[in-house]
Amino acid sequence: MKYNRLGGTGVFVSELCLGTMTYGGKGFWTVIGKLGIEEVTAQLHRAVDAGVNFIDTADVYHEGESERLVGEALQTLGLRRSQLVVATKVRARTGTGPNEVGLSRKHIFDSIDESLRRLKLDHVDLYQIHGVDSATPLEETLGALDDVVRAGKVRYVGFCNLPAWYAMKALALSGSQGLARFVSAQVFYAIAARDIEREIVPLAREERLAILPWSPLAGGLLTGKFKAGEKGPAEARRAQFDFPIVDKPRAFACVDAMVPIARAHGATVARVALAYLLHKPFVTSVIIGAKTDEQLSDNLAASDLHLSPEEMAALDAVSALNPEYPGWMVEFQSRDREPGSSRRD
Repeated sequence: MKYNRLGGTGVFVSELCLGTMTYGGKGFWTVIGKLGIEEVTAQLHRAVDAGVNFIDTADVYHEGESERLVGEALQTLGLRRSQLVVATKVRARTGTGPNEVGLSRKHIFDSIDESLRRLKLDHVDLYQIHGVDSATPLEETLGALDDVVRAGKVRYVGFCNLPAWYAMKALALSGSQGLARFVSAQVFYAIAARDIEREIVPLAREERLAILPWSPLAGGLLTGKFKAGEKGPAEARRAQFDFPIVDKPRAFACVDAMVPIARAHGATVARVALAYLLHKPFVTSVIIGAKTDEQLSDNLAASDLHLSPEEMAALDAVSALNPEYPGWMVEFQSRDREPGSSRRD
């Protein structure tokens, strides 16, 4: 298992992160997974044995049940707290009240205490806002995050699902006011959904943010179980919950390109899809999630799958983004400004 720095911090996380969206069994989340304490404990044990030190959950997963199960499993396994990097999130609705949602100071303060109680921890290593809250001033959110860091309940803060301009605004405000600064960006990234390469990746490189891809298999669409014009296995998550949004013709073209590569390596298509992301230099840790031991073992094996430059080039080509403005103009105008360029216009 390879370990990468978490953004500009001195913390190192495994290149695979154990996601916990399949842990629980409440509400609509059951279509994603409904693993109980025995399965959760076994998964955590297997992942840690494989070298994973990074665990990601959220207060909204299974109405808090995911956090509770993670906390119980960690206690059962007796793992050293310093051995793990535990992340959770805040923003989504956690109750029926008008203030049980969002990124207000009140909801953040209430939510971190509830998350710590369920996780049976005195702090989390990474506390991430789960998206934009248009009802709360950004300054209020950043101030509250800084306060939970100063209180010792949180070590670092990160964000999920923010537009690049909004994330940069937050970073600028944090810098000017001396507040705890975002160190990571948890974002949807898969071979068939490379949108973050337009704006988020350049931002992350410039501002030293860790890139943490979620749904690297596009909700199961990139496992090879689905084919164009077919619904796929009835028990598959995508067949019941068609999310996240992805260009399906592009996704099926990617699968077609990965099949021969998978065969050549004696691997699954899913493992190739994960390995493709692991070969991207800007990716810090890919968040995997599994409903079965077989899926988890296969996902973990992606860490050992090495793709050749030719294989990466073929996958880059089939999944390439269409040029968009102003990106193509920036690239055009930079052609004589790159190191080693001798063009003169």
